[in-house]
Amino acid sequence: MRYISTRGQAPTLGFEDTMLTGLARDGGLYVPETMPVLSHAQIAALAGLPYEEVAQRVMWPFVSEAFAEDDFAAMISRAYAGFGHDARAPLVQLGPNHFLLELFHGPTLAFKDFAMQLIGQMFEHTLTRRGQKVTIVGATSGDTGSAAIEAFRGLDAVDVFILYPHGRVSEVQRRQMTTPTEANVHTLAVTGHFDDCQARVKDMFNDFAFRDRVGLAGVNSINFARVLAQVVYYFTAATALGAPHREVSFTVPTGNFGDIFAGHIAKRMGLPIKQLVVATNQNDILHRCLSTGEYRVGTVEPSISPSMDIQVSSNFERALHLAYGGDGGAIAQLMEELKGGGFTVSQGALQALQDIYTSGRASETETAAAITGMLRRTGETLCPHTAVGTHVAEAHLGSTPMVTLATAHPAKFPDAVEAATGTRPALPPRMADLFDRDERILLVDNDLAAIEAVIDERRAT
Repeated sequence: MRYISTRGQAPTLGFEDTMLTGLARDGGLYVPETMPVLSHAQIAALAGLPYEEVAQRVMWPFVSEAFAEDDFAAMISRAYAGFGHDARAPLVQLGPNHFLLELFHGPTLAFKDFAMQLIGQMFEHTLTRRGQKVTIVGATSGDTGSAAIEAFRGLDAVDVFILYPHGRVSEVQRRQMTTPTEANVHTLAVTGHFDDCQARVKDMFNDFAFRDRVGLAGVNSINFARVLAQVVYYFTAATALGAPHREVSFTVPTGNFGDIFAGHIAKRMGLPIKQLVVATNQNDILHRCLSTGEYRVGTVEPSISPSMDIQVSSNFERALHLAYGGDGGAIAQLMEELKGGGFTVSQGALQALQDIYTSGRASETETAAAITGMLRRTGETLCPHTAVGTHVAEAHLGSTPMVTLATAHPAKFPDAVEAATGTRPALPPRMADLFDRDERILLVDNDLAAIEAVIDERRAT
């Protein structure tokens, strides 16, 4: 399996180099050159298997040239050993034909753990074999940062720098990032919003002298390995509900588009997905674009679902690449126009997107009402991001089973949940002392040179 850039001007790479490179040198994102397809029989055989076995079978066509099969199986086993539920991603029924896929049983209580824990294992295996050391830099709107820190803390071959928007994440999210004591972990609070953090990370990747000097690697969902690991739970959920013998639909709370793009990959691999529903909060640029074809960047409005407070959705570039038939030049032009504030999707490409994705939005009031209503009707407490998903999903229910992907444990957003329900959700026992731990916070300006200087200094100490 080889991987190509969405913009068509970067070297074609194998899986390991794609994983370690993250962002392509032409500024694009790596995607598979071809898409493997599982047969009806192969998908049917996944039903009832342990999560780890499904992960091995689904991901193997993408990574088989990089790892020995036994080594990869061992990485998967170690990655999910610390999850708090034997099913890893259990399904809960919310109502007639509506199910919740609980993706918050990992070590940091968010869906990002499914990918990040495995990436940590794959990075360690590859870097140890190659005798390399890398500097991982990531931007987070809340959950990616803590998941990355948990996956890479204490590893000798990796320094981890996480940029988060100062004052725009929940206290639980912040403390998960600022309380680890390992020397290779560095958390930077940036004076700006998530899009600023994400832009600075991309700027660092495009500063080739800095990139090469520090051995830069990325674990945001710009890294294809992140998206690939998320494909697995679409298969476990769908086969539990009757696939491939029946269609299944998914609604995904969406900010940076990686989680729902994983569903697109699953569909292209042969999983019979009827609808992929993009659920946005009040920062609804993706819903507006999928409805009108206009992708116009506005002002980020802080919300009770902060991990979705995004205007520049990186993984949407991958969806556009497929919609434009793999035309790297067209994608490069769109991304250049985005620097000026936005672009218009061509009619043909918009139709291709609409053939795959449906969308909806939830206001702040609707999000809070979804938390309140779901608790009253089912006893299930939702985080605000998941509530965005269930609100949008309910407008798309029909005869096909609908699975809403849960984003995080409600205790990661206790203020929003308490405001909606009157009850403050408790952290799991293993995190009960989180608020007693000392924090390390370094505030930095939203300035590329200042951030690079911090990374150079901290790597050297």
